[in-house]
Amino acid sequence: MIIENAAFPAGQHCETTTLGALLRHEGLDLSEPMLFGLGEGLGFVYWDAKGMDFPFLGGRTKPATITRTVADRLGLALHIQETASPRKAWQNVAAALTAGRPVGLQLDCYHLEYFTAKVHFGGHFVAMYGYDDTHAYLIDTAQQGGAVATTLASLARARNERGPMTARNLSYTIASPTGRPDLGDAIRAAIRINAHAFLNPPIANLGHSGIAKAARQVARWLDRSNDPSLDLPLAASLMERGGTGGALFRAMYRDFLAECATIVDDDNLRLGHQLYAEIAPLWTEVAHHITAAGEAGVPDHLTRASAILTELADRERHAMQILIGIRTD
Repeated sequence: MIIENAAFPAGQHCETTTLGALLRHEGLDLSEPMLFGLGEGLGFVYWDAKGMDFPFLGGRTKPATITRTVADRLGLALHIQETASPRKAWQNVAAALTAGRPVGLQLDCYHLEYFTAKVHFGGHFVAMYGYDDTHAYLIDTAQQGGAVATTLASLARARNERGPMTARNLSYTIASPTGRPDLGDAIRAAIRINAHAFLNPPIANLGHSGIAKAARQVARWLDRSNDPSLDLPLAASLMERGGTGGALFRAMYRDFLAECATIVDDDNLRLGHQLYAEIAPLWTEVAHHITAAGEAGVPDHLTRASAILTELADRERHAMQILIGIRTD
């Protein structure tokens, strides 16, 4: 069972790649930055929970939130299924494919055979467009190979894994609305709501407050790590290459704002884009300093990363204060 012409070329982030593949099959072709921005995806979290080997810096909202938000913003019919039964989980996927729709899956990429980096991450997304007696055929990010395959047994393990950020064999399909929504209205609403959430975090680990907290904590990372030469470069790699499009999703949001400026005529939007164009390279600089600190064991690099993060907390707060003022019409 193979659905022809399923694709989303050069996707960088797993959830928006999956969403793009499903929407393109429905005849709705939106860029990846546009999907990320309409999904109100930009955020920040400094996560250092009990039992974690090393802190995590995240630049987006929780898994599946972008998909749910885009569906709501564009009036799409999103059908989500979860089950504790692997047998029922397979039936859900097979039924959707038989009906001619590719299926979005949330799973743990550790079990996918084409993944070269064997790290447990339960918030990974793929679009499944077919299967045969032994293999499932998937759309993943360009970094992971684009159109890829894994055995049915490995897919079942990936979907049924339990642990942080996992879901219960989650699958979903999307159907486009009969009418097309006003993209300008959707853009304005998405930018304002994303800015409000970033400016008003419920806890200090999130949003601009989270960046300020990261600035304080990063300076101590050499002491926090049992193996700085491994932990710090890995943390930096996740910021730049872990599906983020670079600069912990700031590059993607910059490109979203640039595209929006061709659709919506608003001075705040244009200024917001200019500010994020200046912000994004600073995140890349932070990642480089964190990598260098881990490789050389030199705390001066973390001191510099901390100073840049302090600056970024102020810059991003200011940028979001501009963007929240985008006109409603």
